[in-house]
Amino acid sequence: MKLRAVLLLAAVLAVAGCVRVNVHGDPSAMNDDAPLRVATYNTSLYSDHAGGLIERLQADDARARKIAAVLQRVRPDLVLLNEFDYDADGRAADLFQQRYLQVPQVGGGDALHYPYRYFAPVNTGIPSGLDLDGNGKVGGDGRDRGNDAWGYGLHPGQYGMLVLSRHPIDHAAVRTFQQLKWSAMPDASRPVDPASRAPHYSDAIWKQLRLSSKSHWDVPVRTPQGTLHFLVSHPTPPVFDGPEDRNGARNADEIRLWREYISAGQPSANALAWLCDDQGRCGGLAADARFVIAGDLNNDPTDGDGRHEAIVELLEHPRVLRHATPRGAGGVEVAADHAQAGIVHHGSPAHATGDFGGKVGTLRLDYVLPSTGQRVVGSGVFWPARGDADSAIADGSDHHLVWVDLVR
Repeated sequence: MKLRAVLLLAAVLAVAGCVRVNVHGDPSAMNDDAPLRVATYNTSLYSDHAGGLIERLQADDARARKIAAVLQRVRPDLVLLNEFDYDADGRAADLFQQRYLQVPQVGGGDALHYPYRYFAPVNTGIPSGLDLDGNGKVGGDGRDRGNDAWGYGLHPGQYGMLVLSRHPIDHAAVRTFQQLKWSAMPDASRPVDPASRAPHYSDAIWKQLRLSSKSHWDVPVRTPQGTLHFLVSHPTPPVFDGPEDRNGARNADEIRLWREYISAGQPSANALAWLCDDQGRCGGLAADARFVIAGDLNNDPTDGDGRHEAIVELLEHPRVLRHATPRGAGGVEVAADHAQAGIVHHGSPAHATGDFGGKVGTLRLDYVLPSTGQRVVGSGVFWPARGDADSAIADGSDHHLVWVDLVR
């Protein structure tokens, strides 16, 4: 065990060197030749009560300042923020932009302005009117209320999503799949109770369940390199359930939605008539469309809970570009600590994007996956080694920002 820990620590310096060079770049020039930096970041900017994030941001929130500092350091052109509470007026997004991103932060960099953004309602916290957790009652207080929402949440919009962009967003062409029924997916992974071998959800409930725990968005962005479809989501964690593995099944099918969506142009694919967005438009992504799939997908290819084949099949999809996995030095150090305590994983610790405590360890849950036809010229996980000055701003969330630089 000690030997493994030593080997993990030995990898830190090599990883740290390449990350530092790339992170400090600023691909902000608006021309066709400049790399497009695309990122995802689970920010943990949420509250357990409605309006709580607005209150946090009004009160000079220390964690929000660290999140802003990381964004100022990495300076992505296009970024998805997961776990950023939704409010219909965009007040939280306004506050974060004006009081945090546009103000130079300690350990960060110059002020950062995003002229374009996209946000929309999500399923978390929206009452379903159904007894989804099977406790014999609908709704209730606290966790009981959250369990019976379309997606777990203590209020509508908790754990929402926010897209920030330096380039124009084609709002008229955005597609959202918030209300897509889980049962509409062919061969959906309907949860089954192993003891009785009966479906966990009754037919009446199963026909109404929504697939996306938050939402799935196709956000077309007009970049200098052409239109890029930003395919973003945040599937449910494959835990907090029972032997029926209802969250594991849902996580796998939420990831599968993107596999189906980008398969529409393949000869072997069906017409995807079932894959209809909230505006009533059906079908998948055009075969010649350029895309990036991004988000906290809550599934590691080899370690932790979840149906790992779901993420592996997405990584190996013919339209997803093969490239070097983004790396961070901090994950190597933390994995070495966990290894000394007896938690040893199969995946590379340098690929981890977050630390989830003494029982779970480090996992790769956050992804930026470009389509073929593009080239990756840089990438990283913003998880600096402990001795790096940047580590002072890297603990604003239990996840770490992942970025990729793209050229055509």
